Amino acid sequence: MSDTTHTGPMLAADGSPLKRSLERALRRQKLRALALIAPLLIFILVTFIAPIADMLFRSVENEIVSETLPRTVVALKDWDPTLGELPDEAVFAAMAADLQEAAKAKIHTRVGSRLNYETPGISSLFRKSGRQASKWDLEKDGPFKDVLIKSEKGWGELDVWKTIQVYSPKYTNGYFLNAVDLEKTASGISPRDEDQQIYITLFLRTFAMSIGITLSCLMLGYPVAWLLSNLPSRSSNLLMILVLLPFWTSLLVRTSAWKVLLQQQGVINDVLVWVGLVANDDRLVMINNQFGTVLAMTHILLPFMILPLFSVMKTIPPSYLRAAKSLGASNWTAFWRVYFPQSVPGIGAGSILVFILAVGYYITPELVGGTKGTFISNRIAFHISSSLNWGLAAALGAILLGFVVLLYWVYDRLVGIDNVKLG
Repeated sequence: MSDTTHTGPMLAADGSPLKRSLERALRRQKLRALALIAPLLIFILVTFIAPIADMLFRSVENEIVSETLPRTVVALKDWDPTLGELPDEAVFAAMAADLQEAAKAKIHTRVGSRLNYETPGISSLFRKSGRQASKWDLEKDGPFKDVLIKSEKGWGELDVWKTIQVYSPKYTNGYFLNAVDLEKTASGISPRDEDQQIYITLFLRTFAMSIGITLSCLMLGYPVAWLLSNLPSRSSNLLMILVLLPFWTSLLVRTSAWKVLLQQQGVINDVLVWVGLVANDDRLVMINNQFGTVLAMTHILLPFMILPLFSVMKTIPPSYLRAAKSLGASNWTAFWRVYFPQSVPGIGAGSILVFILAVGYYITPELVGGTKGTFISNRIAFHISSSLNWGLAAALGAILLGFVVLLYWVYDRLVGIDNVKLG
């Protein structure tokens, strides 16, 4: 009897090396799995990742100035605004040529609108001069320093040329500076005028009120979730329908209902006057302020706190409390030492959910907040739909997104995102 030793690679049934065959099969399996989730990945990429990337790009993009005024941008590179003198004739001639070409393409108003965000009045300057530019003879009508200043006096102001020079690069941090109440000038970065410093206040108000809304939802939602989780299933299901009932009503309708309830001639004030708690000529002001915003948003976001709490509390065995009481613990001690720690994952999940939703709300603050109860999201919506300053809106949105991600990271470091559960 003889022994034979096999020293070559192990082979598969088809004769190929087993290791290579296994790698090929594993690769095919991964490709099949990727093909299954590809539609979802594409959907997320198109509807979520791409808009965020576009927003971040708009917050620094500034190509309109260099593309519309290419000759002027090059000519202004050698101009020193600190000398207090207007640019030389070469810059004015370059501006005349750029204006004439932009007017023919009908894009001169776009660059005027862009620069008008930084220095009010530039928009009308480009619009009026653009109408006259088509009549200029670039070879005979010079010197264009006199022609431009004669056509519009604004061309003789240093601030106009400083703004053009400062915002001539293709990319700028000016939007982000404006978003934190700073401005970019020829001499550097400086604070904006006090009457224009609103964004830091709005950011602080947004986060402070969102924390207040989260705490109020927690204080109201915790006992409701505890009741739902400890009642018999039949009663619990009935009450859960009442919790979910607001989702079946339009957000706009619910917010409008709060306007009717909270106004000085509204239902709540009428009841308070009727029972004698408030004088008719001294009705409570509960709308168009921070109180109205917090109250209405607490009502709207409360289900988002109750549901995570309920799903976690439902998994806590009631026998734990009975065991603690049988060992001599009071009702409070049993709750605080045994029940509450097990409900912390639900508190974390509900708090994160409510806070993130709150900082991005704008319909409810817009309708019931007035001037003192609005959020930064209301200003973002204003710049997108009214002022059309999409760059500043993108910068504000990027800062808001950055703060939310930072808070999420801090929470993960302190508590641990793995401890957040939805049931």
